[in-house]
Amino acid sequence: MATPSRVQLSLTEHPEFYLPGITAESAKKASELLQENHEQHHIFFNKDGFHNHIAHHLLTIYALAAPPHIIQYQYDHNKSYQRPAVSLEDSVMQDMRDPEKFNKYLGDEKYYHDFLIFFQDEMESKGWENVLNEYLFKGDERADDMLVRMFAGFLHPIIHLGFGVEFHQPAIIAEALAQAAIHSDWMKPFLIGAEKAAKENNVTQSKTLVELLDAIKADEKVAKAPRWDDGNKLRDGIVKRVPEEMIKYASQYVVHPEELEEKTAEMTNAAIYYTGAAQHPPHQIKFDFYYMHCTNSSIFFSAFLSAPWLSTASKRRLLEWKGRNDLAMYASRRAPDLLLDEITNYKPKEPTADKTDPWGPIFERVGRHEDDGHAAKLVRALAHGQVISAPYEEKDGFRIKGGMWLQLGHMAIDSVEAGEPHWVRSAGFEEAWEKIPERPRL
Repeated sequence: MATPSRVQLSLTEHPEFYLPGITAESAKKASELLQENHEQHHIFFNKDGFHNHIAHHLLTIYALAAPPHIIQYQYDHNKSYQRPAVSLEDSVMQDMRDPEKFNKYLGDEKYYHDFLIFFQDEMESKGWENVLNEYLFKGDERADDMLVRMFAGFLHPIIHLGFGVEFHQPAIIAEALAQAAIHSDWMKPFLIGAEKAAKENNVTQSKTLVELLDAIKADEKVAKAPRWDDGNKLRDGIVKRVPEEMIKYASQYVVHPEELEEKTAEMTNAAIYYTGAAQHPPHQIKFDFYYMHCTNSSIFFSAFLSAPWLSTASKRRLLEWKGRNDLAMYASRRAPDLLLDEITNYKPKEPTADKTDPWGPIFERVGRHEDDGHAAKLVRALAHGQVISAPYEEKDGFRIKGGMWLQLGHMAIDSVEAGEPHWVRSAGFEEAWEKIPERPRL
């Protein structure tokens, strides 16, 4: 049984998107390795805040029915450079139980392991659902602060939370809470500001996300606000340089209770649209590293949507914050042109021969691909996007449809198999494409 301190995958508890054929042996192998990672490794693998992706990677390929030897291989590939967990400080643990002292440890990676054990203890006594509702969704100052931190680090904490919720693993949820706690809160003025502006302006009719993407692209002040030499283009280029303008656009996206399912699909479709269409011919197809996180995190909003312990108001708020984050992320890479014909006209390296299982070879290839899991997460998120978008593809706001989905799957696996660099970083800048090879001339 899975507990706040024990990872235990079960064949009877299915994730949001998975393939048939997952075996008990794979569940056992993945559980053992996730437990080792949980006990032995820090959530950052270096002092610069680069994230440990082992949980993301193993859970993704597990859901895609990877056999035990592939799960072990991918773990071995990535465990070698992880940092060991930092020892606990008893006095810190005591302080964290005091709401007045809790805040002084926030934002410092030194206290990851302390936060991890703290949240595990909270879950043992209160239940993980109650802990999430208290520390993320209560609506008080502490919960709002923690929820903001969930959206920091290019969405890594909320991705981690999504894995924990989707795969029914309280230990992974505890990791996510601890990870959020050691991230910064610089997204607060934007996320809280956009929420406040939507209420003050009584925004009742939402624009679609793609309408807002178009508006951002057309606004030169916002689109050209980020600079190549910005240390963090979202923080320095958007949140600091054009805060009022970005809040104006973000506050025009709102979600009503009766729209939750459709709006979840719309958000997913929009994130995939700008992730896949931000290409730069004649350079090779490459997905933007930062946009890719907006796509990879989208799958978990279906898991949040189906969570019985999460209130409708909290589901709406989560989805609004995600949509607004995605708008700001698009702007932060200088709002590149979005070229749908790059998707529709793409010629796959290995066209799908089996029409009854068109995604199968892509899933198998990405399971073998040697990276830290980003590619596997991308492919799974694309396949999930196709499923949840299908009922709405003829509606405004859904620009990815029909055969584009499989095209995107081929683009994703072909682009990473083409070699380094696997991703383009900041696709709206000419400088970002300088090291990306051009396509072979026919």
